[in-house]
Amino acid sequence: MSINATLIIQMIVFLILVGFTMKFVWSPIVKALDERAAKIADGLSAADKAKSDLAAANQRVEQQLSAARNDAQKRLADAERLAQQMIEEAKGRATEEGAKIIAAARAEAEQEAVKAREALREQVAGLAVKGAEQILRREVNPGVHAELLSRLKAEL
Repeated sequence: MSINATLIIQMIVFLILVGFTMKFVWSPIVKALDERAAKIADGLSAADKAKSDLAAANQRVEQQLSAARNDAQKRLADAERLAQQMIEEAKGRATEEGAKIIAAARAEAEQEAVKAREALREQVAGLAVKGAEQILRREVNPGVHAELLSRLKAEL
């Protein structure tokens, strides 16, 4: 292989092309590649940050849901307790009303019994007077013998 002038000129042109490329073309290409690498790194860091933000948001949502569930359970328990309390109060009032009604009925029955006894005493007294009248075959004056009749009523 012989080195001739063409090869030397081609090497000189090649070196000039390399120098021109290094000075004017290479630096913008490197700069563009560096900017792109920076954008990619920023994108990756933003994605990582978004992932961590999403995880934190999910955790907050879970905590809020848990708190809401607990609150709902507490409110249901309070409502059930209040309902039981209201039922017990209603039962107590109903029992009191029933006792009052029973007491009133007993008092009324007692009054009716007293009235019936009085009526029976009156009838017995009348029968006793009629019986005595028939025995004596004369009329007994109730006005004159009122004290005797009242004692007879009291004894009956």
